[in-house]
Amino acid sequence: NLNPAKVFMGDTGSLALGGIFATISIMLNQELSLLFIGFVFVAETLSVMIQVTSFKLTGKRIFKMSPLHHHFELVGWNETKVVTVFWTVGLITGLIGLWIVVS
Repeated sequence: NLNPAKVFMGDTGSLALGGIFATISIMLNQELSLLFIGFVFVAETLSVMIQVTSFKLTGKRIFKMSPLHHHFELVGWNETKVVTVFWTVGLITGLIGLWIVVS
């Protein structure tokens, strides 16, 4: 599914996948590792929560747009750079999460 993408995961698939990962981590008492393994997804979700909260309380936006990947696109990153950086961060934090599990 390389650029240009032909397959996009919808909300139903991503929510199901997230629910499965959350359930497994809770069953294995590895909740902390899930935060690292899913760091990119957590950051994307938090960026929306921060943006909405900030706008409701102060009338100001923290990011140009949320979720976070749209902010980076608006500051000039092309789609390939956004994907590459997010994949790299995901790989690094995923490995940290796995290290937590095996330690």
